[in-house]
Amino acid sequence: MDACRLDPAAALFHSLSDPIRLKIVKRMAGGEVRVGDLTRELGLAQSTASMHVACLRDCGLVEGRSEGRSVYYSLSRPELMNMLAQAEILLAATGNAVSLCPNYGPDSTTAPMIEVENAR
Repeated sequence: MDACRLDPAAALFHSLSDPIRLKIVKRMAGGEVRVGDLTRELGLAQSTASMHVACLRDCGLVEGRSEGRSVYYSLSRPELMNMLAQAEILLAATGNAVSLCPNYGPDSTTAPMIEVENAR
C-alpha cells in the first residue's frame, strides 16, 4: 500500500492516541461542551483542553458552534462512536478491556462490556 494514502488514517488514529482526547470524545458523545466545561469536568488546564479540542477539530472529528462569547463543541462524525465501540470489542477480545465508548464501555447501561482479565 502506498504510504501517502495512509497519512489521513495515521492522522485520525494519532488524534485518538491520547487518553485526554479520548476522554474529551467520550464527554462530547453526551452532548455539546465548552472548553471551560472540560476544564472543570476533566480537571484540565484551559490551555490543555483547548489544545486537545483543536487537535480533534483539525482532524475533522469535532466542530464548534458560536453562541455569544462561547463556543460549544460537539462531535462532527457520529461514525466515531461506532469505531470506538468496535475498538472496545477488539480490546475485550484481546484481554485489554477499557472504557472508550460510552455506549459499550463498562460504565454503560445500554450494552454491558464483556469482562476479560488482562492477559499480561
